[in-house]
Amino acid sequence: MLLQVNASTRKPSNNRSLRRNGQIPATVYGHKGADSISITLDEKEATTLLREATINNTMIEVNVTDGDFKGRTLLREVQNHPYKKEIYHLSFFAIESQSKIEVDIPLHFVGVPVGVKVGGGSVDTIKNYVRVSCSPNNVPESFELDIAPLEIGKGIHVSEIAYPEGVKPVTEGTALVVTILKK
Repeated sequence: MLLQVNASTRKPSNNRSLRRNGQIPATVYGHKGADSISITLDEKEATTLLREATINNTMIEVNVTDGDFKGRTLLREVQNHPYKKEIYHLSFFAIESQSKIEVDIPLHFVGVPVGVKVGGGSVDTIKNYVRVSCSPNNVPESFELDIAPLEIGKGIHVSEIAYPEGVKPVTEGTALVVTILKK
């Protein structure tokens, strides 16, 4: 899923006054080595973005309308007020200039395991995502795992997931993602 957001450049200023005026300060980095761009987003657009985006996973097209950056990014950091629901700052990492990136891909479990239907066991989900390394243009949205054939005491390891070409797991291959326990 690719989300889009428009932004404008900002001069060094008082971030509190920006937030009072409905703007959220943000930064885009990683597109030119150590250089970064200071930007602002509309507060409503930032709130909508955060409802749909996941940190380090969702690709976001950032278009700086009055600047020289337009490209794909990952949301790397969200800073919030300690007890109010206010957004303080967002950080975006430009990924198009990167040859490989690491992202967390959600796991979706499909089917009712034999060990649950027949054996009366229960599903124990150990990981809800797996970290992979791939090119920015080859990021899978999710992995669907068929758990229907699993019996009590059986499970699926990270190494047993079918990865598309060019996608390699970073998470340890022996790590268990789901298992069927006896009740």
